[in-house]
Amino acid sequence: MDFDLSEEQELLQETVRQLLDNECPLTHVREIFDGNAGHDPQLWKSLLEMGLGGITIPEVHGGAGLELLDLALVAEALGYGAAPGPFLGHSLAGLALQLAGSEEQKQTWLPKLAAGDAIGSVAFCEEAGWQPEDWTLTATTNLSGIKNHVPFGSLADLIVVGTADGGLALVEGGSNTKVEPIDGADRTRRLDQLHFEGVACEVLPGGPAASGRVRDAALILLAADAYGGAARVLEMTVEYAKTREQFGVTIGHFQGIKHALANAAIRVDPVRFLVWYAAHAFDHVPDESERTAALTKAHATSVFMEAARDAVELHGGYGFTWECDVQIFFKRAMFDRAFLGAPSIHRERAVALADW
Repeated sequence: MDFDLSEEQELLQETVRQLLDNECPLTHVREIFDGNAGHDPQLWKSLLEMGLGGITIPEVHGGAGLELLDLALVAEALGYGAAPGPFLGHSLAGLALQLAGSEEQKQTWLPKLAAGDAIGSVAFCEEAGWQPEDWTLTATTNLSGIKNHVPFGSLADLIVVGTADGGLALVEGGSNTKVEPIDGADRTRRLDQLHFEGVACEVLPGGPAASGRVRDAALILLAADAYGGAARVLEMTVEYAKTREQFGVTIGHFQGIKHALANAAIRVDPVRFLVWYAAHAFDHVPDESERTAALTKAHATSVFMEAARDAVELHGGYGFTWECDVQIFFKRAMFDRAFLGAPSIHRERAVALADW
């Protein structure tokens, strides 16, 4: 049995990486990071032209009709490049429509999301928490209330909102919605607080049955992004150790540095296969999917945070400065760790799901 990626999947990931190398090297990421938008329309257009706006959207609606593993491979490549933009929220909005929308809703919105004619996002976080059982907003034909930490809420044309009893509702961006920017750490993935004030909405009929699945997909995509970021920051640190000299030799000659880098590699490398399995389980092993997604998000984002901390320390005083690119990945690690709940929350969920 072959547990590796297919040639098509390897090509997909390599193509995304090459595009980022050409159009969004770290010098350009830094320009985005130093600005206020957190978004590069030209980069987003290039990603859409590759078909990344509708990887899991069925072909009948203009997408590629692929699986979550393929979407996770793209997320891994984007994490490796610290790519800015609305990929996470956009992908989850499309998946929510696939799983929970009516045929009319799918026909209206999925082709637009796949083609990039509309940007999607999701609004899940409330004061009570991130999980479907924490949502309290009531949706009928309109919606009122506050959602926090909405990815690119000001940019989105379509927002899938988590509602009471694990429901989902569609809201079109802009109308009767007050947007307050959040000054978050990761400036490549902007967050907003949304105040819905009697906003017209459409309930997704399959929301209560699908919201947990959408949450699980989000956890896996965050884990994939975290693996990509952890792998990149480890590579950056190894390269730095080969060039930074102290006492007449490069610091990579010092045993303490070698051990630190070896330990980081041992932690980071296995995460990739954990992410792959979680994404595979989402489509093919439903009995294990929810628990595996929770564990994978908790572990992958913790490893990314550890790798980023190690990178800062091993870069010495330079690593603590704004000029060092490591800080971009450190803050991306903070986002991946916190979004949809800290690792402790999902480890507790995994324990409960296992009936321990």
